[in-house]
Amino acid sequence: MDQIFAPWRIDWVERDGDESDADGAGECPFCSLPDSEDDRESRIVARSDHAFVLLNNYPYNPGHAMVIPYRHTGSWSDLTDAELLDHAKLKTRTLDALDDALSPDAANAGENLGGGPSGGSIDDHLHTHVVPRWGGDTNFMPVVSDTKVIVEALDDTYERLHEAFAAQSGATTGGETDAVSFEDDREYDDDGPA
Repeated sequence: MDQIFAPWRIDWVERDGDESDADGAGECPFCSLPDSEDDRESRIVARSDHAFVLLNNYPYNPGHAMVIPYRHTGSWSDLTDAELLDHAKLKTRTLDALDDALSPDAANAGENLGGGPSGGSIDDHLHTHVVPRWGGDTNFMPVVSDTKVIVEALDDTYERLHEAFAAQSGATTGGETDAVSFEDDREYDDDGPA
């Protein structure tokens, strides 16, 4: 048996198992996490008017984040123009925060759309994965042992990203357990932020 030491995962293992809605089908975590009183514990690192940034509990690389609209829908066409623009702006802020905090060489961004065949574990609440990448960030481990090594604890990544988001224009920070908030009032033109 292969073993990887990951003590930070105990919080996930010991989480409250009674997280179901009235019909017992289970509540969407992307709907319930934003209502939590502790953003840090929920791993919500930033919020805007219509979306939030959540660190992935099972990251492909350190800094693997998801930009998620508050509205529960599996279809982009259900979102308003304001929700779509806000999501795009928050994705841009996420890429900027990752650059400032982790200095990756590149990034992957994408969605799993359409349910089971797309590979997503939560297919009825759309979200964008943003994964920082470095040259050589994969090695022999995934090839010969089907094992991915994550080199930084989620709490440490959270701290670094929180600080990077907080340094951005328009950012406000609340208490120690609050995500960085944005009411995006930046003006945009054809060349980007004005």
